[in-house]
Amino acid sequence: MESVRSALKGESAGLSIRLLGPLAIARDGVAVVLPASRKLRALLAYLALAPHPVSRSRLCELFWDVPNDPRGELRWCLSKLRSALDEPDQRRVETEGDTVSLCLDGVHVDALDAVSAAAEGIDTLSLERLSELAALFAGDFLDGLELDRSPLFGNWLTAQRRRFSSCQVAVLEHIVGLSSQEADGASAHLDKWLELAPFDGRAHVALLENLARRGQIGAAEEHLSAAAELFNAEELDFTPLRDAWQEIRARNFGVAPSARIEPTFLALRPPIVAVDSEPAATRRASLAVMPFAEEAGPVHGGLADGLTHDIITRLAKLRDFFVIARGSVFALSEKNIAPEDAGRRLNVDYVATGSVRNLPGRIVVSVELVEVRTARIVWGETFERKPDDVFAVLDDIGNSIVSSIAAEIATVERNHALLKAPNSLNAWEAYHRGLWHMYRFTREENEQAQHFFSEALKLDPTFARAYAGLSFTHWQSAFQRWGDRDRETALAFESAGHSLLVDDRNPAAHWAMGRALWLRGEQDGSLLELASAVDLSPNFALGHYALSFVHSQSGDPQSAIGSSDHSRHLSPFDPLLFGMMGARAMAHARLGEYAEAAEWALKAAARPNAHVIILAIAAHCLALAGRQNEARNFAAAIRKTLPGYGANDFIATFRFDRDAEALFRNGAKRIGLH
Repeated sequence: MESVRSALKGESAGLSIRLLGPLAIARDGVAVVLPASRKLRALLAYLALAPHPVSRSRLCELFWDVPNDPRGELRWCLSKLRSALDEPDQRRVETEGDTVSLCLDGVHVDALDAVSAAAEGIDTLSLERLSELAALFAGDFLDGLELDRSPLFGNWLTAQRRRFSSCQVAVLEHIVGLSSQEADGASAHLDKWLELAPFDGRAHVALLENLARRGQIGAAEEHLSAAAELFNAEELDFTPLRDAWQEIRARNFGVAPSARIEPTFLALRPPIVAVDSEPAATRRASLAVMPFAEEAGPVHGGLADGLTHDIITRLAKLRDFFVIARGSVFALSEKNIAPEDAGRRLNVDYVATGSVRNLPGRIVVSVELVEVRTARIVWGETFERKPDDVFAVLDDIGNSIVSSIAAEIATVERNHALLKAPNSLNAWEAYHRGLWHMYRFTREENEQAQHFFSEALKLDPTFARAYAGLSFTHWQSAFQRWGDRDRETALAFESAGHSLLVDDRNPAAHWAMGRALWLRGEQDGSLLELASAVDLSPNFALGHYALSFVHSQSGDPQSAIGSSDHSRHLSPFDPLLFGMMGARAMAHARLGEYAEAAEWALKAAARPNAHVIILAIAAHCLALAGRQNEARNFAAAIRKTLPGYGANDFIATFRFDRDAEALFRNGAKRIGLH
C-alpha cells in the first residue's frame, strides 16, 4: 500500500485513476482501497477506455469463463466500483438498459491523457508537455494484472499494452529529439527508450550521437559492439547502424574510425532488412503491412495470410511509397514481434495491422494504420460483408483497404510538408506540397504546384511521380487555356516521357502519358497508355478515371460509366471526384439519358474545388434535360469568370465525336451559350 501512496502522491484534488502501471485509485491524493479482485480491476480498466457503453453480455463474455452466475458476479463488481468511484453528487458507474459505462468527467485517467496526446500528435507537443507525459508511465498498462481463462480479455490487454508501450516510446523519442543539444539531460530518456525498443535503430543512433557529444568515443564503440551482437541474435541488418556511427564519428572528431565493425556473423545468414537510411533529399514514406490475424488462430495460408499478401502486392504496384517485402514482415510476425515494435525494427514510417473473422453468415475485416514515430492511429476501419463468394468479398475489401491506406498516407505526408518551411523540403515533401497546390485548380495554385514539382526533381531526378505531377500541371494549363495550348501540350508530353524513362513500371507515368496523348488528339495511344496504367496497378484510381474521361467524349459511353464508378469506389474522397462525376454526366448525355446526366453534373459542380469547365458541363447537361433555369444560372456564373464563354470554347476543350459535338451545341443553343 505504501508504494501506491507514493505513486499517487502529488495528484491534483479530485478523483484519479492510474492504469499505466499497477492499477490504483486516489481521491484528493488519498489511495482508495479496492477488494482483492483481479476481475474488478480488469473491468474498471476496460470500462475506462471503452469509447461507448458496453453491453452486460459483452462484459460477461470478456471476463467470465462460463461460471455459475456471470451476471451475478458482474453485479458484485459493479457494486464495488460504485463504492470506490461514486460521489455524493456524482454517479460514476452508469447503467442504462443492458449497457454499462463510466462517467469520467473531472476524473484524471493517465491512460486517457496518453490517448489524447497521441490523437493530438505527439510530434506537435512541447518538451514540457512531453516530459509530463513521460512521467505518467509508471510501468506497463495494468502492470502485474493477468486473468486466467479469459482469452478475449487477454487479447485486449495485450493490444493495449502494445499500444501504450508504443506511445511511451514515441514520447521518449521526441523528448530526446528536443533535448539533443543537452546531452546529459537526454541520457535517462535514451536509456528507457532503448530498454523499451532495443531494436529501434534510431534509438541506437541517438545514443551514439549523445555519447559522441560528450566525447565518450570508447563507450560509443562498446555500445556499437554490443548492438551488433544484439542485432545478430535477431537476424537483423546491422549495416545501417554501423554506417551511421562512421558518419557520427567523422563529424564529431574529424577522423574516420580506425576499424570498421564487421562481425563475421553478417555473412552467415540473410538478415531481416529494414528501410535503408536514404539520403534526406530523396527519402520517401515507407510502410510495413503486418500479417493480419485470423480469429480461428495463426493458420498460415488461410484467409488472413492471403489478404495480407494481396494488400502488400497491390500497394507495391502503386509505386507511391516504399513497401516492406512480405518475407520480412512474416518473419517478424513468426517471432511474435508486436506490430509497433516491428515498425521500429524495420525503420518504417507507417505500420498497417488487421484481423479477419470468418463468422457464420458474415466476414469481418478490421484494419488500422499507425504512424510509427508518433504512435498515432492515422486511420481505422471495420468492413463487414456477407460471404456469398469469400474470395470476391476479400478482393473488394482489399481494394478498399489499399486505396484508403494510400490516400491516408498521402494526406498525412502532405500535411507534414505544409508545416515545413518551403526551403527546407526534401524531394518527397516538395512533391506532396506540389500536390496540395495542384488540387486547388486555379492558375496561381497550378504555377505553385509546378514550382514544387520542379524543386522535387532538382533534389531527385529519378522521381517518376514528380515528373507525372509536373506533366499534370502543364496538362491543366492546356486544358483550362491558362497558357498557349500547343506549348503546354508539348511540355505535358515531355514531362510524361521523362516519367516513363525514369520508371516505366509506375502507373502514374503511363497515366501522365495517356493524358498528354489525349491532348495531342491521339486517342488510341491515349487509351493504350491508360490501360497500361491500370494493368500495372488495378488500384490506381486516377487511371480508371482518365479512361472514363476519354471514353465519355468519343469512346464507349458505357465503358466511361463503368470506369467512373470504379474510380470512385477505389477513391471515394478523391480530389478529382468532380471530374469522375463530370465524365459520367457526359457519358449519360451521349446515351440520351439526360435526366441522369443532369443529376451527375450537379453532383460534380457541387464539389468545393470544381472549376469552371465542370460548371460548363453542368450547364450543358441541365439544358439537355430541359432544366433551363438552372442551366442559365450556371451559364451566368461561368460568364462572370469568362465573359465571352460560348459553345465553341466548350467544344474546343474536349475531343468530342461528331454526334456528341452536335448534341452539346444543341444544349448550348437552348441557354444562349452560342
